[in-house]
Amino acid sequence: MLDLHPQYIIDTAGKKMVILQMKEFKTIIEELEQLEDIKLYDKVKAEKNQLIPLENAIKQINSTRSSKK
Repeated sequence: MLDLHPQYIIDTAGKKMVILQMKEFKTIIEELEQLEDIKLYDKVKAEKNQLIPLENAIKQINSTRSSKK
């Protein structure tokens, strides 16, 4: 479990916001990326007969990573 120390603020329009330390934020992002990878792995594993060439797989991975930035 992540050890987070959020701070809450309310802007002038009354919207609530959360402030995290940068280290905590980066940890959350890393965890979400790992979860996304696990979901993709599970999806591909469920489609057992769908094989693609390595070159295509690398292109797909790189395009997914570049779209996250």
